[in-house]
Amino acid sequence: MKCAICRQGETSPGLVTVLLQRGETSVIFKQVPAEVCENCGEYYLTQAVTEQLLVRAEEAVKKGAEVEILRYAA
Repeated sequence: MKCAICRQGETSPGLVTVLLQRGETSVIFKQVPAEVCENCGEYYLTQAVTEQLLVRAEEAVKKGAEVEILRYAA
């Protein structure tokens, strides 16, 4: 697909690192599957992947984590 940000590059499957922050909690997810723009590096997550990340990030917030680093697992 054409990148919506730079409008120049095409996206292709890849792995990215995603940082989510809420309040005092930062959650870093490594090796998250995404469509990545070859030109600017912008990435796009599927709805299913996004939902999984949000659930896991919410768990980190509830347990009071300040920083949590997780490897994505489907």
